[in-house]
Amino acid sequence: MSANEAGHPLLDNVYRIVADGTCSVLSLDIFDTVLWRRVPRPTDAFALLAARLREEGLCPAWVTDATLRRMRIGAEERARRSRDTLGTEVSLFDIWRAMPEELFGSAELDRLVAAEVALEREITVVDLDVAEVVKAARKQDIDVVLVSDTYFTQDQLAHLLDRPELGPMEDVRIFRSNQHGTDKASGLWEIVLRDLGRSPEQIVHVGDNEVADDEVPAGLGVRTVHYRRLDEAYTEVLEREHEPLSPAGEHAPDLDERHGDLGLTSLRAKAVQAGGPFATSALETAHRYGAGVLGPLLTGFAEWIAERAVANGTRMLWCPMREGELLSTLINDAARARGWDVEARPVWLSRFVTSLAGLDPFDTDKVHAFVRSGYQLTVRQALSVLELQPGDVPGLATELDTVIDNGDIADRVSKALTETPHLCNRLAVTVTAARERLIRSLREAGALDGTELTLVDLGWGGTIQRQLARVLRIAGIDIAPSGYYLATDARAERLYLAGLRAEGYLAQAGHPAEVAATVTRSPEIVEQCVNALCGSLIGFTDEGAPVLGDTADSPSQNAERRTVQDGILAFQRRWNRYVAASEGTWPSLTLPAARERLSRILISALRSPTADEAAVFGNWVHEDNFGSTLVTTLLPADLKPAIPYLSPGDLEDLHMRDSFWPALLAASDTGLGAAARAIADGAIRAADFDPSGESYETRLRYRTADDRWHEPIRRRVRINHNGLSFARFAFEHHDTVDISLAIPGRPAIVRVDWIEARVVAGGRRTEQVLRWDKPEDFVGLHYADCRYLGGNLMEFDTSYAAVWLPLARRAGAPVVSSGQITIAFAMLPQSMTGMAPRMPVDRKAARAARTARLTDRLREEYRAAGVRGVAAGAGRVARRKLGDG
Repeated sequence: MSANEAGHPLLDNVYRIVADGTCSVLSLDIFDTVLWRRVPRPTDAFALLAARLREEGLCPAWVTDATLRRMRIGAEERARRSRDTLGTEVSLFDIWRAMPEELFGSAELDRLVAAEVALEREITVVDLDVAEVVKAARKQDIDVVLVSDTYFTQDQLAHLLDRPELGPMEDVRIFRSNQHGTDKASGLWEIVLRDLGRSPEQIVHVGDNEVADDEVPAGLGVRTVHYRRLDEAYTEVLEREHEPLSPAGEHAPDLDERHGDLGLTSLRAKAVQAGGPFATSALETAHRYGAGVLGPLLTGFAEWIAERAVANGTRMLWCPMREGELLSTLINDAARARGWDVEARPVWLSRFVTSLAGLDPFDTDKVHAFVRSGYQLTVRQALSVLELQPGDVPGLATELDTVIDNGDIADRVSKALTETPHLCNRLAVTVTAARERLIRSLREAGALDGTELTLVDLGWGGTIQRQLARVLRIAGIDIAPSGYYLATDARAERLYLAGLRAEGYLAQAGHPAEVAATVTRSPEIVEQCVNALCGSLIGFTDEGAPVLGDTADSPSQNAERRTVQDGILAFQRRWNRYVAASEGTWPSLTLPAARERLSRILISALRSPTADEAAVFGNWVHEDNFGSTLVTTLLPADLKPAIPYLSPGDLEDLHMRDSFWPALLAASDTGLGAAARAIADGAIRAADFDPSGESYETRLRYRTADDRWHEPIRRRVRINHNGLSFARFAFEHHDTVDISLAIPGRPAIVRVDWIEARVVAGGRRTEQVLRWDKPEDFVGLHYADCRYLGGNLMEFDTSYAAVWLPLARRAGAPVVSSGQITIAFAMLPQSMTGMAPRMPVDRKAARAARTARLTDRLREEYRAAGVRGVAAGAGRVARRKLGDG
């Protein structure tokens, strides 16, 4: 056996020493080394014991799991204190004598002790990596001894260690702390060395306790390996999952009464430590995310899918690409480990191809929805997606490079495509051909060979399943596809109303709400980590072969994604190894407690990524696909300057387009991250970041070319830990000219650090970035019921007081069709009565502002309509002064 075959890098050196015969004794700790428990902490076993005692009538029904655990911890402490000059070492009998007799009725002491030993036998598991080292030592005729701090007797330990994986243990010497009256840190090691009659250098010891198994024996000359259970990085992950770590701490959540944590805590710990060495720290972070977060989650998902397939009599499962490559591997390995006759295969499907193949080319509204599905597609790109040439639609000839970023242009495009029978027929030809190519691909794969078609996907809204059902119905194929998903949200209602079966592992139809909302708000990291390293499916050849889009992934991102997937598979291999070794007795991750624990793991990872995770995943790029060439990073570059201004509530307000994973922003700032975690933990309320008193809002209104101001868009004003505030708005209208910003939404003195507008102007293909961040930018603006004080200071007198931004003029275009406005500011609230003394105005700045406004306005109006334009502008000013505007 090579070092790698030992399965754990911490054991590599031990194996080499054993294989070389350069030691004469292999010494092992017992618990968390030779044996580990299927509970997060040893004391959590006492909670499981309560259920068994209640079942056997050995304790009252009112003694809950948490109650017995506290009693058992307290009884052991009492027993150790009562030993006086006999030392602190106790037996299990001593501990149970310290329990209150009246609660356990006539139950004999031996029976209560036997019940705990039976539980320990049930939940302890042989460490298969250590068992391999033991096997190698025996081949080399190296003595094996066990050294343990324990309250178990020799017979009790013999019962716990009687496992086929360990082989015969009769000749193995066991040195117990309660046998010798001292523990490993206080004198047991001296007894071990004396009784063995070997020099310390001849002994190699493996154990999990840093002091008792490493520092103390190493100080005596014993060669040691600290076989730590939890390393520092994994401990931080457990803390973010609210897993109690102190042995006497609070009751652990999500424990199954029979199976505890199903071994997840220990197996995750082994998996995250088993990788490497890695060329970069980023790769190590990626491995740990795969092995410790997504590995357990997807292992459970794969087991559940295979189990549901068996229960429903489904033998073949189809996994849409790009997720299908990894998901099918996981499902097949899960089924193989459990001995189930289920097979999963990848199949080429995507939201885009099923959407096109099921499109109704004669329905203008459906065509409108289709062209708006892509993000910021140009008209030219939309025509290309529909396999049309610019000359095929003469009505759009002048707008080919116009971005479809608002309803008006989408209306014009969809009407142009459906206004004549000829164009509808051209569109129908495209749709029919796309549908036939899709059907041909499914037939080639064998997906249409049977009477059912069961899809497996990550989920969210079940769009592919619903659209595929329509495609098959149009094609006259009598198959209603069903689906198994990691989670689905409320959008899955459309599936159920269509009579389609769709089941969710962690969440279904938006329930539980917390799980569904968290996963579907930030699904990007899960999707990217599962996707194959290829472009998305954009069509098929006439022969049914997939046509893939280009990818924008960097070599480093691809390396990190591969490493995440390697970590996922590594965890499943470790899990399945124990499934196979148990001969059918290993618990399934389909149990409710397992799903709840895995949900907590995923939600915690999505809500509170570590700084290392943010540094790695924040640089990954997102591809919009669906005909769009837009590429953005998961940690958006445009929001990085806004991080000091953000509060947790602002993160919640961000649209998916603003940030695919808002928690990455929080992880990039210590204060913001701490505040977000405190809110998630229930320690503080999100409202604590709102200014005291009545809440108020920043309001954006936009003016269109018809001189009409539209209804305001609102955002709650918050003040973060830095005393700063943030607001972001998005609007769309095909002929926007100006916007007004009522920044504080109340009387206040405001310091505007910067305003950024990202706009699509004049039908231009690329987005323009406009900024106001210098005094000269603010001087020439129009102030309604507010005043420019100089520099970047403004005073707002009323709740509706606003500063106007001339977006179209600043962009050098007649109109703006859509925009995203971001404001970074600080504010000093003033009295709502309006009676507070006003700030002194910089007279020079005021005159400059007035002159700049008049000059800009006159220049704009003269350029637009000559002298008449100037006169019309004067008339508008007059009407506003009279209150008629």
